[in-house]
Amino acid sequence: MLGCITDFFTYETTKSVVVKSWLVGTINRFVQLLIIIYFVGWVFLHERSYQTKSTGIESAVMTKVKGFGRYNNQVMDVADYVVPQQGTAVFCIITRLIVTVNQTQGLCPQYGRKYVCTQNSDCDKHLGSNLANGIFTGNCLEGYCEIEGWCPSENDTVQTDYMKEVENFTIFIKNSVRFAHFDITRGNFPSDIDIKCIYHPVDHPYCPVFRVRDILTYANESFSTIAQQGGQIGIHIRWMCDFDQPLENCKPSYSFTRLDEVFENNPISKGYNFRFAKYYKRPDEEDYRTLHKAFGIHFDVMVSGNAGKFDVIPTLINIVAACTSVGLATVLCDIILLNFLREADQYKAKKFEEVTEIDVQMESRCQSLLTLKTEGKISEEDSGTGQQL
Repeated sequence: MLGCITDFFTYETTKSVVVKSWLVGTINRFVQLLIIIYFVGWVFLHERSYQTKSTGIESAVMTKVKGFGRYNNQVMDVADYVVPQQGTAVFCIITRLIVTVNQTQGLCPQYGRKYVCTQNSDCDKHLGSNLANGIFTGNCLEGYCEIEGWCPSENDTVQTDYMKEVENFTIFIKNSVRFAHFDITRGNFPSDIDIKCIYHPVDHPYCPVFRVRDILTYANESFSTIAQQGGQIGIHIRWMCDFDQPLENCKPSYSFTRLDEVFENNPISKGYNFRFAKYYKRPDEEDYRTLHKAFGIHFDVMVSGNAGKFDVIPTLINIVAACTSVGLATVLCDIILLNFLREADQYKAKKFEEVTEIDVQMESRCQSLLTLKTEGKISEEDSGTGQQL
């Protein structure tokens, strides 16, 4: 018990031992060089860790679609095929429609192979279902289960053509961002830009006008496929700014991707579609409507980014971290020196030395006697007598 207490109240101090070994010395300098290259090349130059970073940006997006198409022998403009019309960051361009006209409230058959019936009992399994275009009554009508709702019911199995002109439509995107930490605001195009340009990643990388066909090409998608079934496309605007450089160099970059790619071949839910209706009233005050099932390309403009500017505090923190990390080379060399070399026991004996208070007192006394003897203050007989004592 006393030994444990004694061991607890001990103090360890560093002892410097110079080891003249080509192997260990080479490993030591090589590891130190790697650590210095890492901090200089990656931490400071690539990651710019000498800067204060800001990833919280305030962003506003406005969009405008331009183009005319022809569908069902009608000329379609922006008000016909863009939903919603407010020009937000999320919008849809309709490419195909299934139209059911003159619907009124009443009873009618629900078309579809799974609703075929020969007697009323065949329709009992559909009671309470939400998958049809109305409420099932439990009756069999004209070979199909009867529903109550807007009639005639929609038949969405018919195949219709898509509006081919959509691929040549253009999308204008206006994006402004504010880095609140630095109180700096930037826009995605300058005031003197030629608005007739079309975005190209090499020729016109900062043009805010995008052709639909080009967006789909950059996202590796086929226009004919996505126009027929619908789909969701992401337009990602990234702001990566270094405010140690001139402010004019803070410009956005664009990337494009298919957001619903994971469901592209899913038989349950593929593509993108929605329904909307236009309501009318007959002279006899009866309401009727035209139902549209719309397939389209759903665009989502997403904005992200970060900015950095030189700051003394992160610079000092990383310099201290670099200097501390260089010491890891010493730790590695100690492991090799004390465990893997043939002379490990000799190195351990040189590196680790246990000293007690008695050893220190004896060493101090011997040193004092040696000093007195040198000065001639005591004879050798006195020193011998002192040693015997």
